[in-house]
Amino acid sequence: MNYDFSFNIIFEYRDALLDGLLTTLALTLLCTLLGLVLGFATSLARSSGNKLLYTLASAYVEFFRGTPVLIQLFWFFFCLPLILGLEMGNFLCATLALTLYMGAISSESFRAALRTIPEEHYQACVALGIDKRVETLYVVLPQALMRAVPTLLSNCVTIFKESALVSAVGMSDLMQVGQNISNSTARPVELLTATAVIYFLIAFPLTRLVTRLEQLLRRRLAA
Repeated sequence: MNYDFSFNIIFEYRDALLDGLLTTLALTLLCTLLGLVLGFATSLARSSGNKLLYTLASAYVEFFRGTPVLIQLFWFFFCLPLILGLEMGNFLCATLALTLYMGAISSESFRAALRTIPEEHYQACVALGIDKRVETLYVVLPQALMRAVPTLLSNCVTIFKESALVSAVGMSDLMQVGQNISNSTARPVELLTATAVIYFLIAFPLTRLVTRLEQLLRRRLAA
């Protein structure tokens, strides 16, 4: 079978691909920010001495880390509306699924970072009479973020790539747009290759940045 390649079609549909990419980036950014907040709160719960909080937070993390994101997405899209008796759009379901997944994986990054904070810093807060809220926001959080930045960026890249799954519930992200155009034009090689290249061009620089930040962080902590 002879296939007549025509990559010019990519430029004909560049606006549609750009719209899909913007949707993907917006979803990734939203789920990343919400997931970071959830992940930090979860890491605090798992690091606390409260057994109930620890058990609930651990169960949440293990469940969302141990099940496929696609199944989580389908559950929120098909099952949750039936349980709640509410209409839920694909954007809301995608946001819930990816945010909870991001929260689960980032909580581990935060928890590892919390363990590297010197005990003297906590003792100094007690000696100065700093309340727990101020200690968490202005002493613990900045240090945890600094130490966890490389792995958190790696998590962001993971969410960006996993966001392609939302096309399975009909959301017009980059993957969905690429699939639709390839189906309508009978040009799967050109369109799906272009889609893969776009994902790569965004994800690859971020992975290199993660490596660089890890090197800088090791030098700083070793100094």
